Parts: sequence; C-alpha cells; structure tokens
Amino acid sequence: MSWTEGVLSLGVGIGLAAAAGLRVFLPLLILGLAARAGVVPLTPSFDWLASGPGITVLAAASLVEVGAYYVPLVDNLLDLVAAPLAILAGIVLTAAVTTELPPELRWAAAVIAGGGAAGIVQALTSLTRLKSTAFTGGTANPVLATFELAGSVVTAIVAIVLPVVALLVVAAVVVAVRRLRRARPA
Repeated sequence: MSWTEGVLSLGVGIGLAAAAGLRVFLPLLILGLAARAGVVPLTPSFDWLASGPGITVLAAASLVEVGAYYVPLVDNLLDLVAAPLAILAGIVLTAAVTTELPPELRWAAAVIAGGGAAGIVQALTSLTRLKSTAFTGGTANPVLATFELAGSVVTAIVAIVLPVVALLVVAAVVVAVRRLRRARPA
C-alpha cells in the first residue's frame, strides 16, 4: 500500500459520503457506474455496487428519492428517514473505495469520516429544508431540492475524478469549524 493511494482513496470516500448527505442513493449509483467503467476500484466485498442488478436497484431508488423531494411535506418526512440512511451510505461508500487501507483502518475511517461527513451534510440540508418550509410554506423547497440534486451529482463526480479537491474541501471545513469555535465567546 502506498500512502498516497490510501489518502486519495479516503478523499474519494469522504467526497462520496458528503454527496450521500445530499441524496442517499445517487452517489452509490454514480460509484457503481464508475466502478463498472473501470474508473474506480472497489473493495471486493462491494463489487455488487457495479453489478447489473446493483446498478438497476440503485437507479430505481435514486429516481424515487429524487422525485419524492419535489413533493411538499413528503420532502420533510423523507429527511427523517434519509438521516440514518445517509450515514449508512457514507460508511458504505467510504469502505467501498478505500481498497488500499487495511480492514481495521478502512472501517474506522468509513464509520468516522464517511458516516460523519454524510451525517453532517444531511443534518445541514434537513435544517435548511425545515427553515425553507417555515419561511416560504414549502414553496421554495423544490428549488432547494434542485440545488441538492445538482450538489450531490457534482460532488460525487468531483470526488471520483479529483479526490485531492475533496480532501482540500474537508480540510477547509475542519479549519473553518475550529476557527468558529475559537471565535465564539465563552
């Protein structure tokens, strides 16, 4: 294992996990398609993501999820279900692409970094949708859903094509959070 390959695969995983915080199934579908095309290697136990049935199920789930976010009130209810699913998807995505890491490190990184990234993004989008519903009566929610959809697709593709960018974004967020914590009055 080279250190660089391990870090880059972790960048792919964290980027995909963040995308799962926006839409649960799309990043899994995008990863499955990328793996099937030979762009991204998968940990052997996750080869099912690139299988024909796996891609079919993920495509159907993605269509249902995307469509449901355009239905008033269903979008808010979906956020309740999407929160734990996003965390689980973040863990799966990170574990699936960290092929260069030993299993103990892979799963620790998947749970902490992958699940954490997906959970944080999902919590922020749920809070944003809740505020949008409160302030606009839900009329702005389809616009929000469109931005989230685009964000999920772009983030997943960037994570696969440019994993260094995903790592830089994560590092920037960590630095920003630390600075905000220090700047808050005690």
